[in-house]
Amino acid sequence: MAPYRIRLYRDEDYDAVRSLFARGILEHAPAIYRHMLRSTRVQLGLLALFTAVRAVAGSWLLALAAVALVLAATWPVMRSFSTSYVQEALITDLCDIDSCYMRAPDSCFWVVEAGGAVVGMVAVAPPQDPAQRGEALELKRMSVSKDHRGQGISKALCGEVLRFAQARGYRAVMLYTSIVQVVAQRLYESQGFRKVGAISPSLLASLVSFQIFQYRCELPGRP
Repeated sequence: MAPYRIRLYRDEDYDAVRSLFARGILEHAPAIYRHMLRSTRVQLGLLALFTAVRAVAGSWLLALAAVALVLAATWPVMRSFSTSYVQEALITDLCDIDSCYMRAPDSCFWVVEAGGAVVGMVAVAPPQDPAQRGEALELKRMSVSKDHRGQGISKALCGEVLRFAQARGYRAVMLYTSIVQVVAQRLYESQGFRKVGAISPSLLASLVSFQIFQYRCELPGRP
């Protein structure tokens, strides 16, 4: 495996960064679907559907077909959790990375380069939550290529963000990650982040128990 180096984002990284981010987020779509299937509400709903069709049609086969049809129809709905997030990012901050991160105050964007290719990325910026502005920065857009995981790249990127925030006198770094991103949660916890909140981004997400977790890492005093 080629050695890697972390450097600041450059304009020529634009397409690679957007592609890496999209691939990384869309990887989670199957996990979101499996999470939905484990939801008690969903399981009870499927059982009720099976029972109702079986009672009305008098056919086990039709009842199973009805459940299979519903499961097939819910896949694109669950996948939309990932696709809509990607689409929003690509038309907002990842549409103009230079303005949003490289020229904005208290913001930055790093990429990881290995073998001449961009294989990782992370950003930091003031949080959108007004209550946290001025005391915390937000770690955003963390992604590492599948082929380069397990090399400590994510930890190194976390370190860049934490040092950046501490050097500017911030008290904490916060971030958001989803309930299905278990590996990411373990990484952040190993770096000193602690879960401080959870939200459901939509009514549908609430119905299938899909949550976004908020993590926060308290930093030492001003350097």
